[in-house]
Amino acid sequence: MKRPLLRVLPALLLLFFIPTSLFANSNPVIAAGGGFGFESLLRGIIGMAFIIFIAWIFSSNRKAISWKVVITGLTIQLALALAILYVPFVQSAFDVLGKVFVKILSFSDAGAKFLFKSFTTGEIEEPLLNFAITILPTIIFFSGLTSILFYFGIIQKVVYFLALGMTKLLRISGPESLSVAGNIFLGQTESPLMIKAYLEKMNRSEIMLVMAGGMATLAGGVLAVYIKVLGGGDPVQELIYAKHLLAASIMAAPGVIIISKMLVPQTEAISKEVSVPKEKIGKNVLDAISNGTTEGIKLAVNVAGMLLVFIALIAMLNYIFVKIGDWTTVNELITSATNGQYNELSLEFILGYVFAPLMWLLGVASEDIDLVGRVLGEKLIMTEFIGYVSLGELKETGAFMQEKSIIMATYVLCGFANFASIGIQIGGIGALAPGKRVLLSQLGMRALLAGTLASLLSATIIGMILG
Repeated sequence: MKRPLLRVLPALLLLFFIPTSLFANSNPVIAAGGGFGFESLLRGIIGMAFIIFIAWIFSSNRKAISWKVVITGLTIQLALALAILYVPFVQSAFDVLGKVFVKILSFSDAGAKFLFKSFTTGEIEEPLLNFAITILPTIIFFSGLTSILFYFGIIQKVVYFLALGMTKLLRISGPESLSVAGNIFLGQTESPLMIKAYLEKMNRSEIMLVMAGGMATLAGGVLAVYIKVLGGGDPVQELIYAKHLLAASIMAAPGVIIISKMLVPQTEAISKEVSVPKEKIGKNVLDAISNGTTEGIKLAVNVAGMLLVFIALIAMLNYIFVKIGDWTTVNELITSATNGQYNELSLEFILGYVFAPLMWLLGVASEDIDLVGRVLGEKLIMTEFIGYVSLGELKETGAFMQEKSIIMATYVLCGFANFASIGIQIGGIGALAPGKRVLLSQLGMRALLAGTLASLLSATIIGMILG
C-alpha cells in the first residue's frame, strides 16, 4: 500500500504547483474559500488519500489494482477542475452551457405558466408559486427534450466521443465507457439501454462500473431541477450552480472509473470497440416527444410522491427523537453544546455529526462540516433530491459560513448513490440482462460505495483548488 501512495503523491504535487502558477492571474468561476495554498493542498491530499485508501480497503483483489489507471483518472479529474475554474476558454464553454440550461428552464416556466395562470390576471397566483408548480414541470419538459435530442442522434454523438476518450485513457472496455458517458446525460436505467446487447457478456468488473456509473452521475432532467433549487429563482445564481452541477457530473465519470476499478479490478480480456447503437426513441420526432413526455410525467409523479413520503417520514422520526430528547434531557445538552445551532435531537443533527469528521477530512470548512454531513446523510438514506432540497433551504437561510462549503456540497450530492438505487438498478438493468440479476444484487453495496466515493473525490478536488 505504501509504495503506490508514494507514487501518487509526487504526481499530485507536481500537478498543482505547475498549473496554479500558470493560471495565477485568472479569476475562478466563483470566489469561494480563501484561495489555493499549502494548507488547502495538504487537506486535499489527505482527503484524496483517505478516499483512495477506503477503496483499497474494500477492494475484492488489491493485488490486481492498476495504479496507472488510478493516477491517470486523478490527473484527468484535477485537469478538469483546474480548467473549469481557471482556463478562460473552458470557462467560456461552461458559461455557454450554463446559459443554455438557464434559458431552457425559462421555456419550461412558460409551459407551467400556461397551465397554472389565473384567468383574471394572466399570472400564476402567489399561493401557487410552490415546489410542484415551479420544479416538477421542469422534469417533464427536460424528459421530452432529451428524447428529441436522442431521436436526432445528438446525445449519441457526444457520448461516442466521450466514450472513445475514456476507453483510450483509462483502459476500460467500449461498452463500459459508453455506459459511463451516457450516464452524464441519461438516468441510471436509461444509459444501460445503449449497451443492452453487451450486458449478458460483461464480466464482473464491467457490470460493477455500469452500476457505479449510474450511481455517480446526474441525468440532464434532474440536473436542471437542481439548478432551479439551488439558484432560488435568481438567474445569476442559477448560472453559477449550472456550471458547478455540469462540472460535478462530468468530473464524476473519471472519478467513478478510478473507484470502481479499485473495488473490483479488471482481470479479464475486454473489448475496446466503441459502437453506439442506432435505435431511436420513437418512430418519428412526434412519437419521440410523446414517449419522452410520458416518461417525464412518470418521473415527476414519482419525485412528488417520493418527496411527500420521505419528508413525512423525516417529520415522524424527528417527532420521536424530540420526545426522546425531552425525556432524557438530551435536547438541553444539544442546545448548549452547539450554541443553539441545534435545539433538539433530530435526524438532521444525528446525520450531520455522524458524517462531520469525514467532511473535515475532505476539506470542508470546520464551521460547516455538520451541514454538509447532514445533506450527505440525507442523500444516502433517502435520495439526492432530498439532499439538494435541504441544501437549497440551508443556503437560503444563510446557515453556511463559507460559500466554498455550498459548492463542495453541490459536488458531494452529485449522483444517485442511495440505498433505493440498488433496487432500481437490479430491477432496471436486470430486466435487460436477466442472467446478471444475481451479480447485480451481489455488487449493489459496492456500487453504492463507488458512487459515493466518486462524488466525494470530486468535492475534495474542487474544495482544495478553491482553498
